[in-house]
Amino acid sequence: MTRIPHALAALVLSAACAAAAAEEPQMNLPRVALSAGLHRIDAQVALTPEQRTIGLMFRKDMPQHEGMLFVFEQPSVQCFWMKNTFLPLTAAFVADDGTVVNLVDMKPHSTDSHCSAKPVRYVLEMNQGWFAKKGLKAGAKLAGKPFESR
Repeated sequence: MTRIPHALAALVLSAACAAAAAEEPQMNLPRVALSAGLHRIDAQVALTPEQRTIGLMFRKDMPQHEGMLFVFEQPSVQCFWMKNTFLPLTAAFVADDGTVVNLVDMKPHSTDSHCSAKPVRYVLEMNQGWFAKKGLKAGAKLAGKPFESR
């Protein structure tokens, strides 16, 4: 009978540790170099469902030339929200060839859904205003390894 309370305590402790770890920003994902014309982007790559779910949550700051590229297995209408995200971001929904389909500005801590205008495989999140400051709009082309011909 003494094992049940210990097992329960271990389970509670394990859950608490997992919750604390989940509140840490992802800082060590693989990176890829992208470009938008003359503008360089150093993007972390979120490939797995867990990496995509966490995304840029819990980040307090991000250098202007950095972002996160979300890579999905197949094109689909992608929708994002900002729960637990502290930074105001702009999401670029990107076609397989690197063409920006649409851009949406997203507010921190919002659960509003922001979706691609058509099915896409890629979403690039940058600090809000980055695309506008560079004069980049829907139709702009991104370049880099993910967008090279398959």
